[in-house]
Amino acid sequence: MKKNHGWALLFILALAAVSAAFCFPGAVNRGIAAVNAKLPFAIPPMAEKPFNLGLDVKGGVRLEYQADLNQIAEDDRAEVMEGVKDLIERRINSYGVAEPQIQIIGENRLAVELPGIESVQQAIEWIGATPWLEFSEPRPEEETQKILDKIKEMEGKTSEEIAQISDLETLFDEQGNLKNPYFMPTELTGKYLKSARFDFDPNTNRPVVELEFDEEGAKIFEQITERNVGKALAIYLDGFAIIDTSGDGQIDNSDLYAPNVNEKISGGKAVITGIAGAQEAKTLVKRFNEGALPVPLGEPISQQKIGPTLGAVSLDKTVAAGLIGFLAIAVFMIFYYRLPGLLASLALALYGVILLAAFKLMGVTMSLAGIGGFILSLGMAIDANILIFSRMKEELAGGKSLTAAIEEGFVRAWPAIRDGNFTTIAVALILFFLGTSFVKGFAATLIWGILLSMYSAIVVTRTFLRIFSGTRLGKAVWLWKPLF
Repeated sequence: MKKNHGWALLFILALAAVSAAFCFPGAVNRGIAAVNAKLPFAIPPMAEKPFNLGLDVKGGVRLEYQADLNQIAEDDRAEVMEGVKDLIERRINSYGVAEPQIQIIGENRLAVELPGIESVQQAIEWIGATPWLEFSEPRPEEETQKILDKIKEMEGKTSEEIAQISDLETLFDEQGNLKNPYFMPTELTGKYLKSARFDFDPNTNRPVVELEFDEEGAKIFEQITERNVGKALAIYLDGFAIIDTSGDGQIDNSDLYAPNVNEKISGGKAVITGIAGAQEAKTLVKRFNEGALPVPLGEPISQQKIGPTLGAVSLDKTVAAGLIGFLAIAVFMIFYYRLPGLLASLALALYGVILLAAFKLMGVTMSLAGIGGFILSLGMAIDANILIFSRMKEELAGGKSLTAAIEEGFVRAWPAIRDGNFTTIAVALILFFLGTSFVKGFAATLIWGILLSMYSAIVVTRTFLRIFSGTRLGKAVWLWKPLF
């Protein structure tokens, strides 16, 4: 039994050490650097993955829009809002915004949170801009070869060496973007597309996508198809290929699928054939129709800017409150419950480190509300220990040995711990599924905190009590009894 306790303690301490290193890699890397200075070889440093900080901590912009769904059938409104969300998320990601949060609120509202963005007007312009749906035609072979040769010439060179290469303008367009070696943009864009529709070919019964352009777009499309008969047209949305042909689950530049032009197309209508399946065709139709917002959003109905200084101050105050709360809990537990209180406080500290590591690993966004949920879970974690120690007190008063009192205390306290935590989790789940972004963050951290708190109380504290009860401290009965 004692051997098993030793392995359990080793596992707990190893898990806590790994969690602490993952949470605070900067401190670990400073230690590694100091060690490397004295070694003939170098220990590689840890990768530093930052916590995902929420808008109210990192600072940024929050916008809320109300979509006009008056012209949309009630059965289609949820799907339309999902399309709006997906489109705006793609556009925001194309600007390199880290960890944007985009959520549908109710039936017709959309909240957009952009951490790290300082300009409200810039954020509004990004969201309100018409998405870039583009049709590209093949480059001349000699131009393709020139671009590929230049890319090969750049391989392995420093930025200074690259600057010395002649004719670098061959590689870049007027906006400074690297050219696609195989396709070049045409004047046909998403603003000319009226609609896309999913259908089946009556001859082959294979899925097809039917496109219809407006009057001006029909003329442009006719000219493009006339000069590209027997060739391919590539289609991009916000700079990415619109069809996932590589099978990697991502729509990116590895997807070079391009439908072939069989003949000059007049009348502004085209049919894309050769699509793998119905689901791919439906996805393609959805992306074509996302070339413009399916419903008008207009100006945001609310806008909020949080400066990084204010966010940092709020974070500092929240962290300070959490530390003071932890110290207050530890002082009370040690003063009232003595040695079990000390062990419970140690288990609580390990629980906090492990929980933070779990949040970081899962990419949980740490907003002030989320941090509040984490701090509240500390109280929930210690509450389980108080129930256990109260049961132990009763068993000791009944004349049982310390070892028996510990085991019986956990058994008798478990139903109350289970029921109390599960009812709290049930309420938190309701908040998570029905609440807004800040409420969701609070609920998510609280749920994970409660789940891990049961591990802290039932496994960590129990292991500590079992080990110390078998030492000389186990004979000092007064150390195991509460003050009153």
